[in-house]
Amino acid sequence: MSQKQSPSALGWARRKEAASRAWKQFRAQRSGLAGLIALGVIAALAILAPVLTNSAELDVTKVTGPSLGAPSGDYLLGTDENGRSVLLLTWWGARVSLTVGLSAALLSVVIGTVIGVLSAHFGGWVSAILMRFTDFFLVLPSLVLAIALSTVLDRGLFTIILAIGLTSWPSTARLVRAQTLSVEARPYIERARALGGGHTHVITKHVLPSVLPLVFANTTLAVASAIIAESTLSFLGLGDPTQVTWGSMLKSAASNGAVTTGAWWYLLPPGLGIVAVVLAFTLCGRALETVLNPRLRGER
Repeated sequence: MSQKQSPSALGWARRKEAASRAWKQFRAQRSGLAGLIALGVIAALAILAPVLTNSAELDVTKVTGPSLGAPSGDYLLGTDENGRSVLLLTWWGARVSLTVGLSAALLSVVIGTVIGVLSAHFGGWVSAILMRFTDFFLVLPSLVLAIALSTVLDRGLFTIILAIGLTSWPSTARLVRAQTLSVEARPYIERARALGGGHTHVITKHVLPSVLPLVFANTTLAVASAIIAESTLSFLGLGDPTQVTWGSMLKSAASNGAVTTGAWWYLLPPGLGIVAVVLAFTLCGRALETVLNPRLRGER
């Protein structure tokens, strides 16, 4: 006779089967798979930048290239106003832009998820207070709030992450709240409460496992928005002056005559880098939405 599986082992087996099924459906989405491959390549290059390149070449006191030099055999994407390789700047800029984008999106999603779940679960005056708080942030332009925070706080990567994360969570909170209300209306939630399940049990064992797939799909879209916000703040001169980012590259290019002199090689690489990463995250997010939402898959 075969031994009966424990509830924990059975739960892990079901999760593994669900993950395998979701991955199979995701692979069927060619656009999402292309976005995932592109993100993997960009992330690998960003991580390996210290190994494959020499960071000393970013030091303006040690470079010997011409100012705003056109692409050549020595500098494949030309040079900036200080003679540094634009290819190297773009390569290292990906590290900071991805780090800030991922960190800010994670902070935003965590805040939005906590507020959305608590608002829907407890209801009443708790929901009223949290939703009015959410509406306050929702009606105010997030970019203006981020600029205000970046101006008040000390300039640095942590400030940029904090400014973006604290101003871009309301949409996630609304989305999670709606999903939580849908989950808590199901019969098994009532059975769990009837059997003595408290707030912590219901939220951690039933609500969060049902909400997290939607949160994960929303995170990929939040990263794209966070990268655009980081690039905008850096372009406005509110980023970390000691770090090379795609936004700071665009600011330097605009401030040092790259447009007037026709130095397209200084403008295009960081701009195309932002477009490529945002498009890749968006493709992954849309594919995940299709996988996790039966209506989008055409199922009945």
